[in-house]
Amino acid sequence: MTEPIRVFVNGAGVSVAPGSTVIDALEAADAAAAAAVRDGTRGVVDSRGLPVAPGSPLSGGFVMRVVSARAAAGDA
Repeated sequence: MTEPIRVFVNGAGVSVAPGSTVIDALEAADAAAAAAVRDGTRGVVDSRGLPVAPGSPLSGGFVMRVVSARAAAGDA
């Protein structure tokens, strides 16, 4: 069996299966935040503040933050 990978959502660690995506990690960490990203009212950025697509694959140690959709688009 393959070991889970550890990623960080809004500063909290969450373990997900290898091959998981950003939205999978959000769902595991905070279902309401995942729903907001799906409906476009929130977005996701990486540790540098760069927008990340919800379907992006994850690697161990990935750090993400849920932000306003406007901030994720670079308008804030």
